[in-house]
Amino acid sequence: TMSFATKKQGFQPENDDGSLSKIRIILSSRNVPALEKVCNDLIRGARDQRTRVRGPVRMPTKTLRITTRKSPCGEGTNTYDRFEMRIHKRIIDLQSPTEVVRQITSINIEPGVDVEVEVASTPAAAPAE
Repeated sequence: TMSFATKKQGFQPENDDGSLSKIRIILSSRNVPALEKVCNDLIRGARDQRTRVRGPVRMPTKTLRITTRKSPCGEGTNTYDRFEMRIHKRIIDLQSPTEVVRQITSINIEPGVDVEVEVASTPAAAPAE
């Protein structure tokens, strides 16, 4: 068993090669149910691999608005259509070897969900010279 103090100080599990990477997965979509499904699948896969997971962090929704005239010729009553598209974004942070992340991200991703993966090695994982 691990004491609370060790968890609090940022205990990192030992890996075979010792190369931990901080990985940030950014998911964005217009379809919330598809986005949440991909998030849950990624997190479930990461927890199965005993990876340290933070998230999903819900970022503010971007609302893109367009107001346009209904009339094609410009005559008649000034009536307008207002269209909007909402883009939802989630961020998941992982701390694990890069090979494990490849296994986690090999899940089926719903259509309409964009995935960006950023990898940054931790300073402890950098080779000592």
